[in-house]
Amino acid sequence: FDAKNLAYSRFPASKKCTMKKIVFLFLLIPCLGMAQDWQDLLNQVKDKLSQVNSNGTVDIAGGLKEALNNGITKQVTKLTATDGFYKNQMVKILLPPELQKVDKTLRKMGLSKLADSGIKSLNRAAEDAVKEATPIFVAAIKDMSFSDAKSILLGKETAATDYLKGSTSTALYAKFSPVVQQSIGKVGADKIWASIIKKYNAIPMVKKVNPDITDYVTNKSMDGVFTMISVEEKDIRTNLKSRTSDLLKKVFAMQDKK
Repeated sequence: FDAKNLAYSRFPASKKCTMKKIVFLFLLIPCLGMAQDWQDLLNQVKDKLSQVNSNGTVDIAGGLKEALNNGITKQVTKLTATDGFYKNQMVKILLPPELQKVDKTLRKMGLSKLADSGIKSLNRAAEDAVKEATPIFVAAIKDMSFSDAKSILLGKETAATDYLKGSTSTALYAKFSPVVQQSIGKVGADKIWASIIKKYNAIPMVKKVNPDITDYVTNKSMDGVFTMISVEEKDIRTNLKSRTSDLLKKVFAMQDKK
């Protein structure tokens, strides 16, 4: 048999480059006496080639982007509903440490309702802001480049989310902050917090506070988004049924074998 010509005749020209890396396997195999043996071998090679793209490699970056997009469409959208932040203990926005004394003081003064309204207003602002900012996250995922895609794929269960967070957080903050500020005004959180801070600062002997609510809610909202994306990434990595496309199945099958 002419193994090299036989192998090339079975596959399109676009994959012949990849075949050069595989054909030496044929040359190491002793001559086989039955055509069926050759057919079985060719079928194995054909199956291997079906998992590669035009460059001869599995589209790992595409699979990871699809997983992150699933995190946006399936998980992050949950945050945009009423109580999406407020009743989700994974992402609920609580007061920062420097404002916890404000919360305690107000409650001691019988202003628990006002304190509760303050916390709820922060979460309402986040819910509204994420709704407006979702396209920002989608665009960031679409535009990013995974030069180290394989290491991400074979990394920890939130490696893709962590990569997205590390490579986009600065740009996302710049775009997200104005949206959060607008949402804070839209849901009335600015007025609630202005009232809270005014009452607290009027108390004798307390250290005056003037927190940057926009900065705080922006960072906590982004944390919530990345948390929910990681939920979907973990699910795709560990649950075969969550791999809803051929690309996800092929890419994350590589992870399963590590």
